[in-house]
Amino acid sequence: MDDLFPPFEPDANEPRPRRFKPVPFRMIAPNMITLMALCLGLTAIRLAFEGKFEPAVIAIVVAGLLDGIDGRVARLLKGTSRFGAELDSLADFVNFGCAPALILYGFSLHNLKSIGWIVALIFAIAMGLRLARFNAMLDDPNRPEWKKDFFVGMPAPAGALTAMLPLYLSFLGLGFESWAAPAILVYVLCIALLVVSTVPTFSGKTMGKRVPRGWVLPIFLAGVAVFGVVISFPFEALVAISVAYLATVPVGAAQYRRRQKLEDAARTEPAPPPATA
Repeated sequence: MDDLFPPFEPDANEPRPRRFKPVPFRMIAPNMITLMALCLGLTAIRLAFEGKFEPAVIAIVVAGLLDGIDGRVARLLKGTSRFGAELDSLADFVNFGCAPALILYGFSLHNLKSIGWIVALIFAIAMGLRLARFNAMLDDPNRPEWKKDFFVGMPAPAGALTAMLPLYLSFLGLGFESWAAPAILVYVLCIALLVVSTVPTFSGKTMGKRVPRGWVLPIFLAGVAVFGVVISFPFEALVAISVAYLATVPVGAAQYRRRQKLEDAARTEPAPPPATA
């Protein structure tokens, strides 16, 4: 029997098992923020199934705030990584695609049965396609610097927050009976089309890098005032923010076209003749 199961003796000449280097905390911190946002998105889905739409909406809003923080924390700590970028895209699809679609379906679209579910599917898939296009455009080396001030289509967090505008209005006492479901369906479908469209919208990522010294204290006071309004009147503030953002979409498109014309004119302008001696 000893010949059937000979004792294993490791070869002394075999290389020692590779030891992985420890990961610095600055690489972990941004991913932890992303995971917290993902947990909020999944919790929002559960709350929607339980009919608790107000806390579900608040969970999506907080997830949107965390989504705006994680990337900046990663750049600040110099902890950006490919893993973090992929995890962020996955969390965005759940938080701003799947969760709002299910919340809207449970809130009103279910009254339209299969048609409502189809629109919920379109909204979620539109978010996935928008995120895939955004990741592909990051690798474009020929993109002009000024185009970083604009998104192609409505960004995922803005699309999710504006799509839930009917819920904000219902929380303020505006009744949405079953007859209002077709209007909500058309509105959600329009937001989904804006998400996957090529309509340029303001990015805001390159704004505020340098602030004049005289503006520092007024900005602090304005930030405190906005925070107080959002805490005291959360759904009124969300309605105002959603309507204001939708109003900026045509303004952003017009600004983009103007800057594109300036770039085209500068490109086609003939070069000045060489100076003669």
